[in-house]
Amino acid sequence: MSLKWTDVYDVAIELYEAYPDVDPRFINYVDLRSWVLALEGFEDDPDRCGEKILEAIQMAWIEESED
Repeated sequence: MSLKWTDVYDVAIELYEAYPDVDPRFINYVDLRSWVLALEGFEDDPDRCGEKILEAIQMAWIEESED
């Protein structure tokens, strides 16, 4: 599966599975961006990411971890 920055919920699920012991409420955006870029199947331009996208990914990851 090919992931892009706009695939917020799919990216959040992949992060939840890749980093099960991380509390997403306490991750900084620099680390979050690096972890997204390192996900298998992530194929988007690193420069297309901004703070709003990272915030949306973080919020979706928090929701996923609370389920």
